[in-house]
Amino acid sequence: MRCPLNSHSSNDRLLRLSAVLAPAGPIPVSKSTWWAGVKSGRFPKPVKLGPRITAWRSDEIQALVATGFTQEP
Repeated sequence: MRCPLNSHSSNDRLLRLSAVLAPAGPIPVSKSTWWAGVKSGRFPKPVKLGPRITAWRSDEIQALVATGFTQEP
């Protein structure tokens, strides 16, 4: 049986929006631009953890940063 606390690698982490968007995070866009990009498919889809809790997979965010993205769609 796997221990849930030790079974997650860094790629399995979930990031809240404040950790994704600048100034704390690597993506320099506003919240409204981010949500518009999620809706259009330009940014990764979120994972709902509860009715008011949303997060993103860190590997998807890392891939977005690695491939680069533009401010315009």
